[in-house]
Amino acid sequence: MKNRELLVATHNQGKLQEYRILLRDLPLTLTYLAEIGVQEEVAETECTFAANAVLKARHYAGLTGLWTWADDSGLEVDALHGAPGVHSARYAGPQASDRDRNDKLLTELQPHPRPWTARFQCVVAIARPQASTETCTGTLEGLITGIPRGTRGFGYDPVFYVPEVGRTLAELPTSVKNRISHRGKASGLAKLLLASLLNE
Repeated sequence: MKNRELLVATHNQGKLQEYRILLRDLPLTLTYLAEIGVQEEVAETECTFAANAVLKARHYAGLTGLWTWADDSGLEVDALHGAPGVHSARYAGPQASDRDRNDKLLTELQPHPRPWTARFQCVVAIARPQASTETCTGTLEGLITGIPRGTRGFGYDPVFYVPEVGRTLAELPTSVKNRISHRGKASGLAKLLLASLLNE
């Protein structure tokens, strides 16, 4: 099985490092957008995580000719009819901080009765030039807490409580979070998919 180059469609070095560790036992050389001189951003204009992930993966695979890994993820809160959803990162405005987004979420939830059930969703898309694009989905069910707890993680982690471990995501060690998280689950399935594609 020959070594193949895989483009990870991100500018996020932390995310790239996570994927390097995850995929280290596959015959892949990982590269990323800035490393190969791609500066353009793909606008996430679709209404589902899967469609946005596929949009990004296909675009960069077509642009570079490389197998491409792209993901999209976010938080869905039942009381808010699935919001913030695909707008999770931009929920409180383009320049908002994680704290701003959490504050807005908790403010909007106040009129609604508890429990505030929610889930994190992540979809990884693998695109190959002149081939179909495959997707893998990971979901983590939980509850939104009334008060942020914990200092680890990012985004909505401090307000996302996971009943099975009795903690918010921001209270968990990174190793535990990565094992149970939506991104961890989707990435694990995508790794199996890649292994299968490399054997074709």
